[in-house]
Amino acid sequence: MAASSQPVLPDERLAAGVARLAVRHQGRCAVETVQRLVADSYKQLAANAQVRTHLVVLAERFAAERLDALAHVENPVASGGRPRVLFVCSHNAGRSQMAAALLAHRAGDIVTVSSAGTHPAGAVDPHVVQALTEAGVALDDAYPKPLTDEVVQGADTVITMGCGDACPVVPGHRYLDWPVPDPDGAPIAVVRSIRDAIDARITALLDSLPGI
Repeated sequence: MAASSQPVLPDERLAAGVARLAVRHQGRCAVETVQRLVADSYKQLAANAQVRTHLVVLAERFAAERLDALAHVENPVASGGRPRVLFVCSHNAGRSQMAAALLAHRAGDIVTVSSAGTHPAGAVDPHVVQALTEAGVALDDAYPKPLTDEVVQGADTVITMGCGDACPVVPGHRYLDWPVPDPDGAPIAVVRSIRDAIDARITALLDSLPGI
C-alpha cells in the first residue's frame, strides 16, 4: 500500500491505537496508511450525533476492521484465507447486526464476519440485543458503523438487507439479497421471529460458503 502524507489525529489519544495497528500490519501497511484510517474512522463515527462515548476505542476497532479488509484484498492467503461475509442494511442497528452475530456465533473462527450501514444509527436496537441474548448470542461489543470501500472490497460475499440502491456493487463479488423485515420499532415477539428467519438463512449460507 502506498504511503501518503501523515494526517493529523483528531484526538491525541488515538496515537496509541495507531502504534498497535502499525505493529500488527508491519510489512503490509505504511504507518501513514494506518494513521489515515484511524483518523478517518474517528471522524466518521464522531459525525453520528448519537455516538459520543468510547470514540477512541471504537475508532481503533473500526480502523482495524478496515485494515484487515485491505490486507485480505492484497493477499487473501496471508490474511488467513477464510471467507469474508459482509452484511449491509440501512442503519446497522437491526438486521445486519443480527445476521453478523448469528453467523459469527455459528461459524466461529472459520468465517470473518462484518456488518455496516449506509446511514448508521447511534446504537443497536435494544430488542435486537434482547432477542440475540435469549438465543445465547452476545452482542456486547457491537456498534453501528458506516459502510466503507475497504470492507466492501475485502468481502467475498456481500449480503444486502433492505438498503436498496444505496448498497454497493463491486464486480466479481458474490451478492445476495435477503428481504427480511426491519425490526426497528417492532415488539420483541416480532423481533424474535425476524431473528429466527435470519438464522434459517444463515444455515443455507453456511452450506454454500467455499472452503468451510
